[in-house]
Amino acid sequence: MDHSSGIRASLAGRYATALFALAEENKSIDAVQASLATLSAALAESSDLRALTSSPVLSRDDAGRAIAATAKSLGLDKLTTNVLGVLAANRRLDKIPAVIRAFTSLASSHRGEISAEVTSAHPLDDKQIDALKAQLKKRVGSDVSVSTAVDPSILGGLVVKIGSQMIDSSIKTRLNTLSQAMKG
Repeated sequence: MDHSSGIRASLAGRYATALFALAEENKSIDAVQASLATLSAALAESSDLRALTSSPVLSRDDAGRAIAATAKSLGLDKLTTNVLGVLAANRRLDKIPAVIRAFTSLASSHRGEISAEVTSAHPLDDKQIDALKAQLKKRVGSDVSVSTAVDPSILGGLVVKIGSQMIDSSIKTRLNTLSQAMKG
């Protein structure tokens, strides 16, 4: 199993690599990825959960109990719950989004897919994501797994990152380009 040294070099990447190895050993990569997607959606929707993961005030024990309760209420699988416990014990809950991104990249690579990070001004529905995957597959020539993020500051359009390539069709960038052109 060959992982890029970039993933393993980061702190979140080491957690993701360990989680991926355990998931592969237990034949539960899909279950872990589904749990991480659920967790990512919960982080996007809940300011309380974001506060929990970024609060330096909570003790390790309190953070551990809170994240365990959250994992149980979200119905996360055992491996993901255990890794969240380790992150809480090591005061690294703020690394959850990076762990999710790294795990998704590892899982995509394992399946022979290319992963893309897509940022939009508004949440994309399943139909839009499927259409985007089809367009990206035509462009890169292989299956593409998509992780989404929402950034209202781009105003509209999409910013797509595939490896080192970035496709920026955001309205913000277009307005900035127009503004620079008008300045001469």
